[in-house]
Amino acid sequence: VSTISQLAVCQVQSLLEAYAEKNDKNVFMQELLLGTYGEVEAFNRAKKLHISSTARRAVFLVETRRQRDEHALATIRNIFSARTRDFITSVDDSGIIVIRELSSTETDEDLEDIAHMLVDMLGAEAMTQAWVSYSNTADDLLQLSNAYKEARTAMEIGKIFYSERNVFSYRKLGIGRLIYQLPVSVCEMFIQEVFGDESLDSIDSETLAIIRTFFENNLNLSETSRQLYVHRNTLVYRFEKIQKKFGLDLRTFEDALTFKLAMLVSGYVTYHKNGRN
Repeated sequence: VSTISQLAVCQVQSLLEAYAEKNDKNVFMQELLLGTYGEVEAFNRAKKLHISSTARRAVFLVETRRQRDEHALATIRNIFSARTRDFITSVDDSGIIVIRELSSTETDEDLEDIAHMLVDMLGAEAMTQAWVSYSNTADDLLQLSNAYKEARTAMEIGKIFYSERNVFSYRKLGIGRLIYQLPVSVCEMFIQEVFGDESLDSIDSETLAIIRTFFENNLNLSETSRQLYVHRNTLVYRFEKIQKKFGLDLRTFEDALTFKLAMLVSGYVTYHKNGRN
C-alpha cells in the first residue's frame, strides 16, 4: 500500500509541476506580447522555460462575435494540440492569440492558409463566425510584441475597410492602411467634397450592393447584370441617378475610383464617430 501511495504522490507532483510550467510559459508569453521584458530578462526567462529565443514565429489574432468564447478557444486548442511549441493565450477580452512557431519553409501564403483554416474550422466545429488577422514574421522573441501589435492593427483595419472578408494580413492591408493614418478632419473634408450636402447613407442598400458588385467586376456592366439577374438598362438607370445626385459617372474609371475611396473613407469616419467599437 505504501508503494502505491508513493507512486500516486509522485504522479500528482508530476502533474502539478507540468501544470505550473505550462502556466509559467503562458504568463511569460502574455508579458512578452505586452512588451514587459527587456532583452536580457526575456532571453534568460525563455532559457529557463526551455523556449527557443531564435525560432521564427507569427502571431494570429482570432475574434468571434462573443467575448471570452470558450467553445472557440477549445476548438483552437484542439486544432493545434499536436504542436507543442505553439502557444494559445489571451491578454484581454479582444480575442484569442495563437503564437505559431514556423518552419524554415513556411511563407506568407502558408500563414494565409492557416488563417482561412481557422475561420473554416470555427465555423464548422464551434458554429461561430470568426475573423482572423496575422502579423509579419517575428525572427526572435523580442519581435513578438511588435508582431502582436501588427495582428491587432490588421484586425482593426480589416474590419473597418474590408468587412466582406474574414482574414486580414498585416502585409496586405492595401489602401485601408493609408486611410487609417489620416486625420478624421481631412477625411470629413474629402467626404464633403465628394458627396456635398448628401452622404453615403442617402443611397439605398440595393443600389449600394449593385455598386459594390460593379466594382468587383472591374466596371463590367454585362457581368454585373448577369451576376445580379438585373437588366443592363436597370443598372444604367441606377448609375445615371448616382451621376445626377453626385456628379460622378461610375462607368468611368476616375469617377469610380473617387466613389470607391469615398466609400472607404466614410466607413472610417463612421467608425470613429461610433467610438471605435
